[in-house]
Amino acid sequence: VPRRPHAAPPPRQRVITGALLSIYIPKHFTGDAAAAQALIAAHPFATLITAGAKDGVHVTHLPLLLDGETLLGHVARVNPHWRAFTEGATVAVFHGPHAFVSRGWYPDPAGNVPTWNYATVHVTGKPELCDARGAVETLAARFEPASLPPLPEAKVSRLVEGIVAFRLPLTQVEVKLKLSQNKSAAEIDNLIAGLKGTGEPEAMATAGWMQRVASSRSRGGPG
Repeated sequence: VPRRPHAAPPPRQRVITGALLSIYIPKHFTGDAAAAQALIAAHPFATLITAGAKDGVHVTHLPLLLDGETLLGHVARVNPHWRAFTEGATVAVFHGPHAFVSRGWYPDPAGNVPTWNYATVHVTGKPELCDARGAVETLAARFEPASLPPLPEAKVSRLVEGIVAFRLPLTQVEVKLKLSQNKSAAEIDNLIAGLKGTGEPEAMATAGWMQRVASSRSRGGPG
């Protein structure tokens, strides 16, 4: 498959808050467009959900790439999900790092409760079918090393015939960063240390996002 450079400019969409949310987000857990872009880029494997179709709810797990003002992806042609795109609402859910937070990491364990911290992005829009070959090339350029030999054209043609590619416009973007923003700076520092102390990759990644949000908040940004 020919390769081409892939660059996703920062999305210009407005992060939505208010009555039309697909996810409950307290104000202090709301993220911004920069957080959405970073999380989608780092965790492109998404859950695509289309509800409201005559044959029920469709759910597909697949990689989605942020490409300009859309998410680019494809499904197998035999997957009925794509036929439901015109019938119902579609939401792409991206899960960032998440981890258990022990009450034992607070200075006052008896006065706190355990919880689960996480970062997630929901993108809602109406998918539009697009060129399958171009989608395959973009995905390959993102994930495959450029040193690989090209696939034979016959194999590429068979692949393209067997998939349906689409773009999901960033019509509504919701960012929930539940990362202990409702706690004091000292408590957050303790929680970050506790997460890092587990040595678990997911917990350490969650700590990294907590540091990012705490730093933004100290500069007067969201979070």
